[in-house]
Amino acid sequence: MKTFIIVAHTADGFIAPTNPAGKAMPSTVWTSGADKKKFVELTKKAGAIIMGLNTWNTIGKPLSGRLNVVYAPKNTPPIEGVMMTDLSPEELLAELENKGYKEVAICGGSTIYTMFMQSGLVNKIYITIEPKIFGQGLTLFNKPISADLKLVSVEKLSDDVLFLEYDVV
Repeated sequence: MKTFIIVAHTADGFIAPTNPAGKAMPSTVWTSGADKKKFVELTKKAGAIIMGLNTWNTIGKPLSGRLNVVYAPKNTPPIEGVMMTDLSPEELLAELENKGYKEVAICGGSTIYTMFMQSGLVNKIYITIEPKIFGQGLTLFNKPISADLKLVSVEKLSDDVLFLEYDVV
């Protein structure tokens, strides 16, 4: 199964700002329309998206045209239109493959990105670089990760926004 990470980050490498106390302030308002359009295109093509509960709470509603899978503790109340899970990445991808999915997008946040990279199941990483600087914030991974990447393409989504495609080697 093709499994890709899709993420937007600032020019200084943060996926979300934090407040002065270091608490994440997740939001999608800082990313460009060009990034949102590319996100919709790639995630609808995949058909299934996986995210953590904090990312889900930031989005706040199921994204149409895609199976929405949210990692959450067992005691989390069900969310209409969402598949809740606490399976390992390997078990979840096997279940999705059994349901006919051939591609899945990992949509955040740091804990979920880290979990899937550590599992060795990520084939590709898409990164939008937004023309913002936060100075501090959440990073793509919340634990040390070591991986070699091969740059596949660079696309200019707008005058100020770059989109990078990497294969995980």
